[in-house]
Amino acid sequence: MQENIQQFILYYQVAKAASSHTLRNYLLDLNSFLNFFESNTLNEKEAALSKNLTLGEVLGKEHLKNTCEPKDISKYHIRDYLAHLHSEGFSRKTVLRRLSTLRSFFKYLVKEDRVETSPLEDIDSPKALKLLPKTISYDEVDRFFSLPDTQEYLGLRDRVMMELFYSSGLRMSELVALDKGDVDFRNALMKVKGKGKKERVIPVTKTAINWIKDYLSHHERLLDTKTHKKEVDCKAIFLNKWGTRMTTRSVDRTFQKYFKMSGFVAQVTPHVLRHTIATHWLEKGMDLKMIQTMLGHESLSTTTIYTKVSPSLKQEVYNKAHPRAKEDKEK
Repeated sequence: MQENIQQFILYYQVAKAASSHTLRNYLLDLNSFLNFFESNTLNEKEAALSKNLTLGEVLGKEHLKNTCEPKDISKYHIRDYLAHLHSEGFSRKTVLRRLSTLRSFFKYLVKEDRVETSPLEDIDSPKALKLLPKTISYDEVDRFFSLPDTQEYLGLRDRVMMELFYSSGLRMSELVALDKGDVDFRNALMKVKGKGKKERVIPVTKTAINWIKDYLSHHERLLDTKTHKKEVDCKAIFLNKWGTRMTTRSVDRTFQKYFKMSGFVAQVTPHVLRHTIATHWLEKGMDLKMIQTMLGHESLSTTTIYTKVSPSLKQEVYNKAHPRAKEDKEK
């Protein structure tokens, strides 16, 4: 089983160009199931021995061995695992993700002729809760962006990150992957490496371009100071205090710091800024297809959820659809 898991991870890394974050989640999910399966198998064997019964008599068939094989796993083990996750209080989102990982894993095994059928064929997925994206207002954007001290080198860096999240709706992974050569300063364009290593070229506001220029040309970028080391990674745009490329984790910690400073009730994260600019684009009349391109969504249905977020868009849809609202407008 472990060997199959490793080969599955390698397949998604090479053939599917999955991100390190996705691969890490796949490995965690599959090991979680494997640990549960092996633990239950051991308990079943101990119960059989204590009752002086054969394993076949306990389970109805002899299919559990000392070493776990994918063909040993049935739909009943999957259902037991799901029940275990629910009993342990795991969120619906986590349960769905782990179930999705198992589906992908067994789909791969069927494709590679390592099992005849997937034990998940008769397993229904619980419906995902459709939560609307969280956004902040125009005023809250301005207030949040005013928090970094742009007189300081690291404060300037933080403001540039905020500007780019709001300017172009980047994901955290896309922002930290940015290289200096990815930005066309003359035409205000930026090459972004999205999910599955798919690249897209998107526009950047002149304001954001100017902030990037100020950050890259700051004299402390090439100096060791009390608060940071000089540039080590000469390709990366965003550097941590050690002078190397920032990680998504360090970006997240930076935003948590400013959120605590802000006093806002609703948390502000890079993803919230991504949702916010998508909603603001819609409110300003940008076409959904264009927003889909900007955000790097594969499906337009993913983008259409923003039409349900904005109060002004809801009112607009209501006024167009309600006959009384139309009559009021004519009066």
